Amino acid sequence: MGICIEPSYKTMAVKESEFIFEENLTCRYVAVIFGVTGLVGKEIARQLLMRSAWKVYGVARRPGKIPIQHPNFHFISCDLLDAEESRQKLCLLEDVSHVFWVTWASGFPLDSPECYEQNREMMANALDVVIPRAGAALKHVSLQTGTKHYISLTGPPAAEEERDEGMRLYDECCPRVETGHNFYYVLEDLLKERLAGKVAWSIHRPGLIMGSSHSTLYNFMGSLCVYGSICKRLNLPFVFGGEKQCWEEMGLDGSDARLVAGQHIWAASNDTIYSTTGQALNAVNGSSFTWKEIWPAIGLELGVTVPENPFSPDFTFSRAMAEQGQVWKDIVREEGLVETEMEDLANWGFLDALFRCPVKMLGTREKADRLGFTTRYNTLDSITYWIAVMREEKLIPW
Repeated sequence: MGICIEPSYKTMAVKESEFIFEENLTCRYVAVIFGVTGLVGKEIARQLLMRSAWKVYGVARRPGKIPIQHPNFHFISCDLLDAEESRQKLCLLEDVSHVFWVTWASGFPLDSPECYEQNREMMANALDVVIPRAGAALKHVSLQTGTKHYISLTGPPAAEEERDEGMRLYDECCPRVETGHNFYYVLEDLLKERLAGKVAWSIHRPGLIMGSSHSTLYNFMGSLCVYGSICKRLNLPFVFGGEKQCWEEMGLDGSDARLVAGQHIWAASNDTIYSTTGQALNAVNGSSFTWKEIWPAIGLELGVTVPENPFSPDFTFSRAMAEQGQVWKDIVREEGLVETEMEDLANWGFLDALFRCPVKMLGTREKADRLGFTTRYNTLDSITYWIAVMREEKLIPW
């Protein structure tokens, strides 16, 4: 099974009017996407390949179970933490004009010194090969981090600015948090050092990403859909387990993978925001929501039973779903889905932490709007869209 990207390709509910595919054109741009099997990496590849004149290299440790099939796409399997393997595999890259870094090393807890160092090492190994090999052809490097740039898991949040309706929205000028070891910072610093003011680069900070992938650690849509599928199978109520504040108040931004990918591409090809000092942009949907408002509609889309009051402060996904691996295997087999283990799509600890997050991570999109990137999505629409995509990709049942 593969994702065949060609003129006739249409994914359910996709609006392709903004992307024009032209056949038989010489590729004028060469992109390498590090993390091509992830939520945003897959979408960057799809959008680039539906535009004209792009050749795309995709790099990940393992190929996706739903591989991209396109004559201008080339997959490279590489462990970027292995310097020698990186030298051998990435030397295959030719004439790279655009780099998209949408991956990270997840072997250690966030904000730990080990996570910080591992991520620096991984990017350094890649840049050691790509920058000298690309030479003058390299035009732009696009780095994805996130709105966790503005908070710490080990201390108080950074300075906050009061905005409309009492919401605290972080803008791109907020100072770095001094506590912890946020690896986002070391990636920014490494790019600044290695590009040395000679190549434009941009930083993109999404919130909670909605997309489709089976190889993403913090996979919200995968977790949500597997949970819904198991509830439907066992006739369990579709409840929200978490803190009341997370249920009733907006605590994070939704970020549709289509929007985040589009912003990466827009920044990399838009002269008005070229910056050799690193232009940072929040990449968020821009619509406000609470789980209390949209949870019943999500349940309706998944075909599950939503209680009159779905909020359950004592419910934890980790405990409720811990023994349901065989149920998921049965669903996969009987529905003819792509072969996955429950843990390939679902991260129950992530859902528990997400719905009990003690701090708010809300970013303003004023800068992106002002510079001309005005794409927006309603977060509930994003969720229902990606449910449809995951069904079409046969990652979840109808």
